[in-house]
Amino acid sequence: MEGILIPISLFLAIFGIFYLYLSTRNKERLALIEKGADASIFMKGRQHTAPIWKVIILNLALLLMGIGIGVFLASLLDTYTTLDNEAVYPATIFFMAGLGLFVGFHMTKNLDKA
Repeated sequence: MEGILIPISLFLAIFGIFYLYLSTRNKERLALIEKGADASIFMKGRQHTAPIWKVIILNLALLLMGIGIGVFLASLLDTYTTLDNEAVYPATIFFMAGLGLFVGFHMTKNLDKA
């Protein structure tokens, strides 16, 4: 009985968050429309955004390249230094993957400007 309570409570929490978000957004928009605001203000930020598939592919590619470079650099560090390989591999892989995501974030910002 206790094993089923955790997934149910997790589902209810996620559902509650989405319900509150959507209902609050709807109420705010209705209040703005009642005050005479133009409905086109809700679509302002979506005109010049890049398609989501381009952003996902760009970030995934840079993440995988970062992991590959991280493994390569960790192998070099393990071979040519006396550093502990149990610390070198995860540290280098995570650092390069994070660097790849950081570069992807900045490239995504530039993609939105174009």
